[in-house]
Amino acid sequence: MRVILMTGKGGVGKTSVAAATGLRCAELGYKTLVLSTDPAHSLADSFDMELEHAPRHVRPNLWGAELDALMELEGNWGAVKRYITQVLQARGLEGVEAEELAILPGMDEIFSLVRMKRHYDEGEFDVLIIDSAPTGTALRLLSLPEVAGWYMRRFYKPLQAVSAALRPIVEPLFRPIAGFSLPDKQVMDAPYEFYEQIEALEKVLTDNTQTSVRLVTNPEKMVIKESLRAHAYLSLYNVATDLVVANRIIPDQVADPFFQRWKENQQQYRQEIHDNFQPLPVKEVPLYSEELCGLAALDRLKETLYRDEDPTQVYYKETTLRVVQEQNQYSLEVYLPGIPKNKIELSKSGDELNIRIGNHRRNLVLPQALAALQPAGAKMEEDYLKIRFADAVQI
Repeated sequence: MRVILMTGKGGVGKTSVAAATGLRCAELGYKTLVLSTDPAHSLADSFDMELEHAPRHVRPNLWGAELDALMELEGNWGAVKRYITQVLQARGLEGVEAEELAILPGMDEIFSLVRMKRHYDEGEFDVLIIDSAPTGTALRLLSLPEVAGWYMRRFYKPLQAVSAALRPIVEPLFRPIAGFSLPDKQVMDAPYEFYEQIEALEKVLTDNTQTSVRLVTNPEKMVIKESLRAHAYLSLYNVATDLVVANRIIPDQVADPFFQRWKENQQQYRQEIHDNFQPLPVKEVPLYSEELCGLAALDRLKETLYRDEDPTQVYYKETTLRVVQEQNQYSLEVYLPGIPKNKIELSKSGDELNIRIGNHRRNLVLPQALAALQPAGAKMEEDYLKIRFADAVQI
């Protein structure tokens, strides 16, 4: 299955681009699903038709769906939801309030991953296009497999074993005092089963022959900055970006003096987009004189974007993470375009290397050859952060 994730700053037009991409894929004969994982769904508005949690047929070879976190929670984590509700009710909350609070923060992002994994496993579609949440939320979604793995390995599995051993002993004393039972095996197993699905999905997300992110941006200063940060962070999570879409460019035929200054600024920012994202290809989309709602309008956008091209192609292949051995020394190279070295913080703990850029952090589990070594220096070279490793006695 080909997986394409559309993301970008809120309001840049990524939903329209995702829908138009789906139309072109379906036109080429691929069974295509466009899935919105944005909590503020607008895919139904783009197609100008009602969409639900389950895929709905839009036109030949094309289906659309909008993720319903509540339905996904009940269908996949019902036992956990009921247990959390029981605990909250025992602490004095009313039924409706307890049920609402049983949906913990970040659950919609987790279920987005699980839904993607399910479609991937079922293999019903040839192409899965994700109309993702705005950039910040999408980046948290992409980091979940790694973060979940860290907690599961260090905390959850030991806790799960202790809970199973103590439950028969403690339960008779616990329930009369607390007013609710200790979690049973079904409740304790559910988070780890989720982790296993997410861990398996990570292999799909980081395979740049199957999965690509496409950044949708506008020729505006703040939007470009956000897109550049997103590209760097995606590289940090080892997820490949293969295309940038510069949307809402004022056409040359617009001659009204009111737009003259705006057009001049856009010309400057268009050049910045091409320069800053190089060598990624950039597609430019004009600002249309109509709202892009309905299949007819999306068909016009589809023609502008792709013409005779196949959107499932990988437009650019980049190696975002690699280990290099030179003269008995190792270096780890991470593709971080546009990030100055002084913005990067490195630390090592055990077999993990921690890379921090701003408020984003990644824990890289190092290959065995590097795990026993220490970082001995780092430099930025051709958009790659190159970290040299050496024995502690050599540092």
